Amino acid sequence: MIQKEAILLKPGRMTTMNDLPRDLVEEILFRVPLTSLGAIRSTCKNWNVLSKKQIIGKKATAARKQFLGFIMMDYRVCSIKFDLQNEGEFVDPSIKQVDILNQVEISRVIHCDGLLLCVTKDSSRLVVWNPYLGKTRWIQPRTSFHRSDRYALGCDENRNHKILRIFGDSGYSQDFGYEIYNFSSNSWKVFYATPGWSIEFCHPQSGVSLKGNAYFLAQTHKTVEAQMRGEVLLPFDFRMEKFRAELPLPFHSYGADSFLSLSCVREEQLAVLYEGWRCGHTVEIWVTNKIDLGSVSWSMFLRSISSCHLSPLGRSFFIDEERKFGVVFDLDNEFPKNNTPCNQTANIIGQDGYFKSVNIREAKIYRKPHRFGKILLYYLQPLVCSSSYVPSLVHLQQINQPHSG
Repeated sequence: MIQKEAILLKPGRMTTMNDLPRDLVEEILFRVPLTSLGAIRSTCKNWNVLSKKQIIGKKATAARKQFLGFIMMDYRVCSIKFDLQNEGEFVDPSIKQVDILNQVEISRVIHCDGLLLCVTKDSSRLVVWNPYLGKTRWIQPRTSFHRSDRYALGCDENRNHKILRIFGDSGYSQDFGYEIYNFSSNSWKVFYATPGWSIEFCHPQSGVSLKGNAYFLAQTHKTVEAQMRGEVLLPFDFRMEKFRAELPLPFHSYGADSFLSLSCVREEQLAVLYEGWRCGHTVEIWVTNKIDLGSVSWSMFLRSISSCHLSPLGRSFFIDEERKFGVVFDLDNEFPKNNTPCNQTANIIGQDGYFKSVNIREAKIYRKPHRFGKILLYYLQPLVCSSSYVPSLVHLQQINQPHSG
C-alpha cells in the first residue's frame, strides 16, 4: 500500500504534478509499461529524472524483485514484467505487444545497451529500436540480407554503436565473411575469412552482447589433431572489429549429445545452459565469474537431474541469482499433431530436481510450404531477449541510404 501524505494546497494556486508525494509518483511510474517510458519523459522535469532512476533502475528492480524486459512471441515483440517468488512461483506476468512494431513480423531480437536489433520474419530488413525514447531506425543492407545470417549488436570504447552481420557457412563455403555497420558513419565494411569454427544460424540464442562486445556459441572444425568438433565460446571485439581467440566452456560438449544456449545476467555476466544426454538427462546452468575478450572463468549455478525435457528449437532463458532458479521459455507440445493445443510456457528449474512448468498463453499454429507440395505445421517458441532492461538515451537518427566500404 502507498502511504498517503497530506498535501497543503494554497488558495488560488493550482496543484501541479510536482506537488504529488514522491512515493506516489514512483508507484505511478512503476506501473507504466516499458514501451510508454518515452511519453513519461516529456510530462515534467522531475518525472523525467524519476523515470530513469525509479522505473527500471537497479533500485526499483531490487526492491520489487521483478523482472522487466522484452520477449518475442508469435513473431511479435512484447514487453514482459513478472515476479519470481522464493517458492518458484511465476507471479503476475504482464505481457504487452509493442505498438511501434505492430506492423511488422519479427523473427529475431538482439539486445545491447538498451537497444534492440530486430530481424524481420522474411529476413530482408533490420530495424533498431530504442524502447525508452520510442524511436526506431531501419538499416539498409550493403547488398542484401539472408535468412541464414547471424547478427550481433555492440559498440566501441567511444560508445559508437555497430551491427555485426555474419554471412556464409564457414564449414562449407568459400564465401564466408562478416560485415560491420557503423551507426555514426552510416556505412558497411566487409571482411572475408577462413576460420576454424562455425556458428549455427538456426538457433537464435547462439550469441549475445555483453559490455559492448559479442559472444557466440561456436563449433570448432575437425582437424588431424582434433577428430571431433567441440563447442567453444567465441568473442567478437567491436573495437578492433574482429573475432578473438576461442574461450573454453565449463563442460565438454560435442553437438549431438547436448544442446546449449546463452544468456546475459544484468549485462555484467554470461550464463550458459547445457542439456546433455550422454550419462542420463542433465540440465546445467553455469555463470561467469570473470569474462573479457581474452579469458573466462566459470562457476556452477544450478544442476538438475530430472524428467524435464526442453525443446532444442528455442530455449531462451534467464536466471534469478538470489533465489537460485533458472527460467526457460519453451513449448509444452513441440510438434503439432491432430490439432492438439499447445501452450507457450515458462519452465522454472531449481535445486534438488525442482521443476515447474507455467503456461503463459496458447501458442498459434503456423503453416508453411514444404517439399513435395506438403504443408509443414509448426509452433513458435517464445524467446526472451532481455530480462533486466536498462534504458538508453542513444538517439537513432534515421538515414535512408547507407554507404559501403
